[in-house]
Amino acid sequence: MTRMKLAAIAVAGLGLSAAQAADIEVLHWWTSGGEAKSAAELKKMLEAKGDKWKDFAVAGGGGENAMTVLKSRVVSGKAPTAAQVKGPSIQEWGAEGVLANLDPIAKAGNWDSLLPGVVANVMKYKGNYVAVPVNVHRVNWMWVNPEVFKKAGATVPKTWADFPAAAEKLQKAGFIPVAHGGQPWQDFTVFESVVLGVGGPKFYQDALVKLDQKALTSPTMEKSFDTLRQVHKYIDKDAANRDWNLATAMVINGKAGMQFMGDWAKGEFTAAGKVPGKDYLCMPAPGTEHAFTFNIDSFIIFKQSGADAQKAQSDFATAVMSPEFQEVFNLNKGSIPVRSGVSMAKFDDCAKMSAKDFADDAKAGSLVPSIAHQMAVPAATTGAMQDVVTAFFNSNQSSKDAVAKLAAAAKTK
Repeated sequence: MTRMKLAAIAVAGLGLSAAQAADIEVLHWWTSGGEAKSAAELKKMLEAKGDKWKDFAVAGGGGENAMTVLKSRVVSGKAPTAAQVKGPSIQEWGAEGVLANLDPIAKAGNWDSLLPGVVANVMKYKGNYVAVPVNVHRVNWMWVNPEVFKKAGATVPKTWADFPAAAEKLQKAGFIPVAHGGQPWQDFTVFESVVLGVGGPKFYQDALVKLDQKALTSPTMEKSFDTLRQVHKYIDKDAANRDWNLATAMVINGKAGMQFMGDWAKGEFTAAGKVPGKDYLCMPAPGTEHAFTFNIDSFIIFKQSGADAQKAQSDFATAVMSPEFQEVFNLNKGSIPVRSGVSMAKFDDCAKMSAKDFADDAKAGSLVPSIAHQMAVPAATTGAMQDVVTAFFNSNQSSKDAVAKLAAAAKTK
């Protein structure tokens, strides 16, 4: 389908949305415990303003299922009010001509001064706001059950070179060293933290953001695949198709020692009543202490006609950016506020560390977008590269072959 045809069909369907006046239909994939609590808070705030929330939740932690549903809805002329979309996909939807210009709302809310430039730019298409950001996630976290490590007599690894010895002790003590869900996006999440820890932020930027062929085919990338193979060795045989939050539960329940996952995992610890520093540890993935891979949740807003529909749209964007929602949402979800000026007083030590590191790494130039979470390169390229990593993860393919395939996949348009 051509871009113009998609846009025409979607615009033709806007009247359907407008007919439901102040209804706010929101497509999202916040379906796990901590995430669902966060969505409920936004619903409560909007209903207090007289708007009617129509939940449009599509399960699937990485959002792939939600994007498939969204495309079919837009093509059929039934676009929701807002949809959870992020990274370069915001620009792709902007190019379709179906998104609302949020500049009046952004100007009234002073978004340009509240958002870091790196975030504001992602939310704009051709200089105009078309999306509203919710939060900042750090992806390169390692979640640790300290009691498991203590029982195994193992030391939490600070570098990938330290990892095998620690994992071996955990395994010999009867624990699963690494809790993991065998889904492509989870494999890719581990991979990007491995690349960052093995090669550092500049190498990560060159290889996984700029897609530089020299970096992609380098010995450093081959070493990254070697390291990924080591991680796979310590994942249990039942990992296939396991959801990420179930892997987190393995760490919470003391069945596994660690998990490599973004800080949305912390919402699961919080929901289970666990205390950071006591029941679990949040640490940068091995070798990534001075780097930060970011993932920003955001909502694109579709064009609406009619004063009531536009008021509801404004209510939604304003509520998402409000200090009240930014605080309660991120307390529930494990992320940190995307806007400045939100008090961190109620946040735990993990969030405070994340907020400080985000600011420090932004200044140091070691703040990098997550490729695994659609923040770095177009979706088609991300998908092709992810397929290479998953194929490697689930086969006996050599690292050298994987490097060649990854470099070729990076050329996908």
